[in-house]
Formats: sequence, C-alpha cells, structure tokens
Amino acid sequence: MHITKKGLLKFLIHSILWVFFYGLLLYPFITQERPIPPDLLVRLLLATVIFYINYYYLIPKILLQKKTVNYIVMSAVLLIICGLIVNLFNSIIALSVENPAIQEHNLRPELPEFRRWFMSVITFGIPFVISSLLRIYIEWKRNEDVRKIIENEKVNSELQFLKTQLNPHFLFNSLNAIYALSVKKSPNTSESIINLSELMRYMLYEADKDLVPLSKELEYIKSYVQLQRLRLSDSENVSLKISGEERNKAIAPLLFISFIENAFKYGTDFKGKTNVKINLSIFTESLHFSIINKIGVFQKEPSNSGVGLQNIKNRLNILYPNSHELFVENDGENYCVRLTLKL
Repeated sequence: MHITKKGLLKFLIHSILWVFFYGLLLYPFITQERPIPPDLLVRLLLATVIFYINYYYLIPKILLQKKTVNYIVMSAVLLIICGLIVNLFNSIIALSVENPAIQEHNLRPELPEFRRWFMSVITFGIPFVISSLLRIYIEWKRNEDVRKIIENEKVNSELQFLKTQLNPHFLFNSLNAIYALSVKKSPNTSESIINLSELMRYMLYEADKDLVPLSKELEYIKSYVQLQRLRLSDSENVSLKISGEERNKAIAPLLFISFIENAFKYGTDFKGKTNVKINLSIFTESLHFSIINKIGVFQKEPSNSGVGLQNIKNRLNILYPNSHELFVENDGENYCVRLTLKL
C-alpha cells in the first residue's frame, strides 16, 4: 500500500493528538502508580469513537452540507448514547460484587455527581471540539486550495486569450508597414522582412514565458522601431531613448508594444510625417516608460484600435497588481502614455 506524504502527515498529527490526550488523563494514575479505573478506559475508547464519527461523518456529511439542525441533533444523540454506555458500564461493575478487584476500581458512590459529569465533559467534549475544528479547518484549506487553482487557471486562460489577440494585432500592423515599402518598391523591403522575422521569432519563443530578460524585451522594441523607421518617408522625429542598467532584470513580455504600435499608427499625418518620442528609464527597482506622439491630422481612430490598449491594461492588472501606475493623456494634439513598473 502506497503511503503519501499527506497521508503520513495526517497520521502523525492524529497520533500526536491522541498521545497528548491519553497522556493528559492517564498521567496522574501512571505517576502515582494507581490502578487505572476501568470506566476511564471505556470513556477513552468512546472518546475515540466520538472523534472519528464527528470527523469523518457528522462534519463533512451533515454540517458542511448546511444541515445544521440535523448536525446538532445527531451530535447530541451521539454524546448522550456514549454517556449512557458509561453509566451502564458503571452499573454493571457496581453489581459485580463477586470481583472485589473490579469493584475497588469502580467509580465510588460517594464521588460527587458533578465530578462524574465533569469527567464526561473532558473525555467526550474535548475530542468532539478538536475533531470539529480540525475537520472544518481541513475542509476550508481544501476549498481555498481549489479556489486558488481555479483562479490561477482563469488568470492563465485570460492571459493566453489576451496574447492570442495581441499577436495578430502586431502582425497586421507589421505587414502593413512592409506592404507600404513594397508599394513604393523601397530597397528597405528585404531588410524589413528580416526584421519582422526576428520579431516573430521573439514572439514565438519568448512571449509565452512569465518573465523574460529586460535586455531581450528592449532589443525587441528597438527592432520594431527600426522596422517602422524603414517604412517611413520621414523618420527624423522618431526617437527611442533608453537609460539605466538593464542587466539582471526581468519583465513580463510584450508590455509596451501595443502603446508603440498605436503611436506609429496614429502619429503619422497625411504628409507621411511621424512624431513619436519613446523614453525608457531603468532604475534599481522600477522602470519608467513614456511615449508621446502627435495626433495626425484627419486621423480617425477605428472602432477596433483599442483592442491592443485594452489588452495591455488587462495584462497589467493581472501581472502587476498594485505594482504599476498607468496614465494616458490626450489633449487633442498629443497622445501621451506613462507607465511605471516595480521590477
């Protein structure tokens, strides 16, 4: 029979509880070398029965099924039956006058009645309460673990869904850039295709990871900006500035690309002039990202353009809860995004 770590831990906990409980009640008799009363042994045996009936049946099958009244009634009946068994046992011993040894250890008639009930409360009540608390805690812990698993699966599913939306969004924008070059028969077309293949390779092999080296993410951004520069007739006002130490730092992949895509898409006017300023400042425990683009004249944002931006907001809430600050400003002439992340 295979014993799991969980099963072994459960066995050890129960063993420790019973050793402590039995030792607490039997210790005075053992240390004083007094005979152990037979009725005490009966109480201990019944206490064990009460513990496991409550632990394995009454709590999970009755109380946790929201049958509170039934639980109270059945618990009371169980305790009363055990009490009657002890009284019956004492009565039988009291009548066993033929055996002086047994009669000597019997609960003496002169023993106060409250003492008898106190012994019952101790021997029956403590195991009942401990079994209730232990089982309720175990069930709560199990439900909490299941809830966390479901929550993690939900978060992972949502992240995967957001990434599946992000990839085609990126691909459409990049193909549009290459198409523009091919229409103009630009000599940069072949270079842009190679550039795109590098970008797609990054998305294929790195995007599914929880974290990637910050240096790789920055190289990805540089490649994308270079791809956009190749297609633009005027890229003089396109800038990418990175400052700070990027080594030994990690970040969730593809956090900035949606902001950058939208800046190039809506920051180009009808004359083909683009004004996009990207700044990345890396600090010891944080990263500051900002991007500003001129809003192109006569540029009207289509209804599906917010998909990438909404996706990145959702991803930030999942990946960096309470660890990011995002500000988006639109004054009619400039569109500005500022994002601060705790690394």
